[in-house]
Amino acid sequence: QVQLVESGGGLVQAGGSLRLSCAASGSFWRINDMGWYRQDPGKERELVAAITSDGTTNYADSVKGRFTISRDNAKNTVYLQMNSLRPEDTAVYYCNADIFLRISRRNLYWGRGTQVTVSS
Repeated sequence: QVQLVESGGGLVQAGGSLRLSCAASGSFWRINDMGWYRQDPGKERELVAAITSDGTTNYADSVKGRFTISRDNAKNTVYLQMNSLRPEDTAVYYCNADIFLRISRRNLYWGRGTQVTVSS
């Protein structure tokens, strides 16, 4: 069974930094795209950043220049370095991964989320 486990959330003051990690475990063939999303209560889940298997990245306009997504394919892990945090970045952050269980079977997996709270 494939699982994604996030870590690294917490409480930080505005202007501070946090680094989120998300590790995939279980039996699978390969991981395709990976990404980070966030959701505030009462709002829709939104894309924060995404990264392809060859390292191409994509960011929401609101985080460009402040957040950096990266991945370690040997560790099946994706990271989100968040700098210059703002109160409006407060949300539950979820990672997802497009994973091939085998060459003919592919699923999208989500982690359970990690809370990030930025105080003003």
